[in-house]
Amino acid sequence: MIAPFDYFEHRRACKQKQIERSDRIAKLPSEYHTPVSSQDRHILDKSVEQLVQDVHNQTIKPIDILRSYGKLAIKAHAKTNCLTEVMINPGAEKWLEHVNLKGPLAGIPVSLKDSITVGGFDVSDAQGCWFANITVSRSLLNLSKGAIPYVKTNLPISLLSFESTNALWGRTTNPHNASYSPGGSTGGESALLAFGGGLIGIGSDVAGSVRVPAHFSGIYSLRCSTGRWPKMGMNTSMPGQEGVASVFSPMARTLPDLLYFTRSFIRMKPWEYDHSVHPIAWRSDVYERKKDQKTLRIGVMESDGVVPPSPACARALRTTTSSLSSAGHTIIPLTPPSLATPANALVLASSLLNTDGCRTFLSFFRTGEWNDPGAAQLAFYASLPRPIKYLHYLWVKYVRRDAYWAELLKEFRERSAYEQWKLVSRREAFRAEWFEWWNGEDVDVDVILCPPNATPAVPHGGMKDAVSSCGYTFLWNLLDYTAGVLPVTHVDAKLDALPEGFSARGMNGVARGAYKHYDAVSMQGLPVGVQVVGRRLEEEKVLAVMERVVGCLEESGEKYSLLKIE
Repeated sequence: MIAPFDYFEHRRACKQKQIERSDRIAKLPSEYHTPVSSQDRHILDKSVEQLVQDVHNQTIKPIDILRSYGKLAIKAHAKTNCLTEVMINPGAEKWLEHVNLKGPLAGIPVSLKDSITVGGFDVSDAQGCWFANITVSRSLLNLSKGAIPYVKTNLPISLLSFESTNALWGRTTNPHNASYSPGGSTGGESALLAFGGGLIGIGSDVAGSVRVPAHFSGIYSLRCSTGRWPKMGMNTSMPGQEGVASVFSPMARTLPDLLYFTRSFIRMKPWEYDHSVHPIAWRSDVYERKKDQKTLRIGVMESDGVVPPSPACARALRTTTSSLSSAGHTIIPLTPPSLATPANALVLASSLLNTDGCRTFLSFFRTGEWNDPGAAQLAFYASLPRPIKYLHYLWVKYVRRDAYWAELLKEFRERSAYEQWKLVSRREAFRAEWFEWWNGEDVDVDVILCPPNATPAVPHGGMKDAVSSCGYTFLWNLLDYTAGVLPVTHVDAKLDALPEGFSARGMNGVARGAYKHYDAVSMQGLPVGVQVVGRRLEEEKVLAVMERVVGCLEESGEKYSLLKIE
């Protein structure tokens, strides 16, 4: 339907899906609406591996696992508005009749970002125009291996935000503090897992979309390199965008579950049913070698050179490096390659991601469909006439004297195919520079440790100002490096307060936007994490080092406390 008449179709779609979601929840069997029982606690206290063993041994029934986690998912939704498609009944309860109870994920419920297709259910991508029932399942999950998709979770319209809000499904809130975002674009997943309504889930990441939600909500995630995790059955707001590839990747409430899920999934040989996956088996030798290595060499990147880490994020990094050092590991401060700095990466990656001038994701909007505040900023600037952009660039650079912000704005525009190819060439040169740098004698490290973001979670609407503050994650997407995030601590109003007299006025535009919403008092109790980065296709190594990091933190009395299951 053409504008403006598609406005009415948009309103109907929003109302229809919201009513459908409410009806599905209301019509669930009574077991999903009762308080958490002692039997539920018995199941909820077990890891994925333990539950799989119990299913194999027939000491726990998959239906009981589904009902325990389904119950918690409904409670999580009531608190955070994290769910989109509720696929429990009909859906998951019926699928249990056909699942392989001897598979590596036998009877384990798996939550999915809404952009992942499941046969018989809609894919909306937070926009009414997408919403279409999928009759043939081309999901990432293979029921023959035992996993059961049971819910899909919320995400931001455009998928270009660290918030998860849209007109179709509403706003998802952080389970630690309802005034803050759980992250994005896989924010529904992080809210669900942090609350305890799931064990494992799948999201996607193009600029930090599984790692920032883990940091904001206090869970664990792994950004896999392209080709290591399947992407069949995906939907996206920017089909065809390959300048910085989006990758689907795992998320989990605990690190043991993240490890078990990743290892089991790769052992399923996904390259046999998805052409995009590299035929690389799970390398147990790499994992065991890093897990047993007596002394790790940990490189530390304290800042991305654009936005200094906030006191809370700097403290989390210090706590982690101190624990590692106390355990005998070697900590090495790093200076990134001078010709390929993280600051350069943010400019290049932003240009590559939006060479269409935001036209593709905007093409799916209907009349009256509101945009994410951060994505709206991008779209507005991309739409300005070139002469106006140039005058604004001159004003920012020479009047405001903000050379970095001016450069970022100047490069953010629609490109021709000729210009796109030149950007891709620059990307490959950038990757080559990092390859040589890491191979150099001066950089002898196993992994790099850095913040996942300059600040903890942003308040709702905060991405209008902080939309460009993504350099701590976007860098690794540009390089296609494997990167995991683990929670370390929580914001402390006293320890993490800004220095007396602090002012962001002298910072660049990206940093000013990020620090506009930093308030340690309001953020009290929000999770704060760190990021562990390996090179391309080093998932086994990164997971092994994440285990070592968590072990060191626990030994030094810094064990992270997950949100208690209500």
